[in-house]
Amino acid sequence: MSNSDEHSFRPIRQWNEDDRPREKLLQKGRHVLSEAELLAIIIGTGTRRESAVELARRIMHLSGNNLLELGKKSVEELTRLNGVGPAKAVSIVAALELGRRRQEAAPVQRNHIRQSRDIYELMGPRIGDLPNEEFWAIAANRSNKVISTRKISIGGIDATTADLRLILRFALDNAASSLIVCHNHPSGNLKPSDSDIRLTSRLKQAAELMDMRLLDHLIITDSGYMSFADESLL
Repeated sequence: MSNSDEHSFRPIRQWNEDDRPREKLLQKGRHVLSEAELLAIIIGTGTRRESAVELARRIMHLSGNNLLELGKKSVEELTRLNGVGPAKAVSIVAALELGRRRQEAAPVQRNHIRQSRDIYELMGPRIGDLPNEEFWAIAANRSNKVISTRKISIGGIDATTADLRLILRFALDNAASSLIVCHNHPSGNLKPSDSDIRLTSRLKQAAELMDMRLLDHLIITDSGYMSFADESLL
């Protein structure tokens, strides 16, 4: 670092009080803070060469200034960034996981499935940005209100195997009248694979034998979803 850089660097405690992230939040509310300022509060301190805000801006920049991308990073990936140790990395991961769980904890009234968008709003925050595939089932009553959700399987980056028996057992255990399934594509590709189509067809037939309806099968990514029902693939 050059002498001019050393001279220009000022720790946050030397900033005007109105510009310090914590004081700014207390005085003006959380909504006025930038994402970097909020992240600076989470990581607490910067380095000898940059303030917490400057470090936070660099972390955001290296994540494409996208919280979804930042949320995909592991503790190990974050600690590869200069100035980010295990404590800061753990704080970032924990904060973003809390944000994800807050989205999952939607009000009960939102869990009434009227259209594919309702399924996406329920499950998108849960699996949309995962680095590996997961397959989930949703049990619903005759009014299409969600009774329960369950993770059926966890796979790799580009595939997961769903056992029809586990899906149907879950539905029967919850006395479901309707069934919905969904899985994520970490690649971002919304096109269903041949195996996705075969599984959906088999599941629909098996559900009908048990007097249940397969309402939909969603493929979810971090930027959207594809509905088998909307595409007339059921």
